[in-house]
Amino acid sequence: MPLKRKRICAGHAGFTLIELMVVIVILGILAGFIVPKLMGRPEEAKKVKAKMQIESLETAIRLYKLDNGSYPTTEQGLQALVEKPDSPPVPKNWRQGGYVEKGKIPKDPWGNDFIYLSPGAHGDYDIISYGADGVPGGEGNNQDINSWEIE
Repeated sequence: MPLKRKRICAGHAGFTLIELMVVIVILGILAGFIVPKLMGRPEEAKKVKAKMQIESLETAIRLYKLDNGSYPTTEQGLQALVEKPDSPPVPKNWRQGGYVEKGKIPKDPWGNDFIYLSPGAHGDYDIISYGADGVPGGEGNNQDINSWEIE
C-alpha cells in the first residue's frame, strides 16, 4: 500500500500571530520569575570562585613542599610559586616554570591579593581572602574566606 502524502497549502503552513504571542507571553512570565532569583547570585558566585582559587593555590603549595621540603615562608609569600625565592630558605629543587598556571598569582574575585601566612595560625599555612570589602572580618558579602574553613 503506497503512503499517501498530505499536501500543505501555502496559506496553512507555520504559526499564527496569536500562537507566537502566547509563546512570547509565557517566556516573559518565566523570565519574570527566574531573573530576579539570579540577580542576587553574583556575590555567591564570587565566593565560590574564591574558594576554588584557594584550593588551587593549596595544591600548588603542596607541590612546592614536595619538591623543596618546606612551604614558602610568609616573607616569600605566594610569589614563591611563580618566581624562585632569593630569601632563605632558598629552594633547591624549585620547578622550572613555577607551580601555578599562567605564571602569575591570581587576585581574588574582588581584585585583592590573597593573604598567605606560613606557619599559619590554623595549620602549616593559611590562605585568606578578605571578601568584598578587602579588610579582615565582616559578614555577608564582606565575610573572609579562609583556607582552613573550606571543605
